[in-house]
Amino acid sequence: MSKTVIAKYSQNGEQFEIFVDSDLAYEYITGKRTDPMSALQVEGVFTDANKGEHAAQDKVKKAFGTNDLAKIVETILKHGNVPITTEQKNKLMEEKKKQIANIIARNSIDPRTNAPHPIQRIENAMANAKLQIDPFKGANEQVDAVVKKINIALPIKFATAKMEVTLPPEYANRCYGLLKQFGLKSEEWQSNGSLKATVEFPAGMQGEFFEKLNSITKGTAMTKNLV
Repeated sequence: MSKTVIAKYSQNGEQFEIFVDSDLAYEYITGKRTDPMSALQVEGVFTDANKGEHAAQDKVKKAFGTNDLAKIVETILKHGNVPITTEQKNKLMEEKKKQIANIIARNSIDPRTNAPHPIQRIENAMANAKLQIDPFKGANEQVDAVVKKINIALPIKFATAKMEVTLPPEYANRCYGLLKQFGLKSEEWQSNGSLKATVEFPAGMQGEFFEKLNSITKGTAMTKNLV
């Protein structure tokens, strides 16, 4: 029990606590484990874990919307306060920064050039802004706050790319899966076997789309920006 810590979660003015293994909880938080129950050390939800005071079932249901222990443990590990080592916290924070930078890069462009920002450029802007990243908060939840902080030094515009793609007959079927992956909106098969399609995806993914499309078609595909 030497690695057992108390994870805490507050909701509706009530505090809920569970006993978890710090290493296993960290592995779940970072995605190395998929079962939240594997981190749980003592079955039960407490209002004061040290005193062994269990939380009332009705208060648990009100706070979590369920009495399913696995779902409760999942919520506490993902959104609560889980004691971890400084090394674990720093590593988790770096991983979260990379996730946020990746989300921004895939969904935005530089409004000055209409080209995507390289991830490294976004990471550098985040480092220069000396942002406070919450290691326990979801990456998507922190994107807006990060963009507001770095937008002065690094203009960012969230946009959608909409393109018309014309594929030669010999590559039409081979590219169909790629088109679906990148948001296939319409398709028009021609009598000669060629395909004219419309795709729509986050603007920051244009480079990835063209790279994959050209790799399959050897540069023979025709594209037209519709936005």
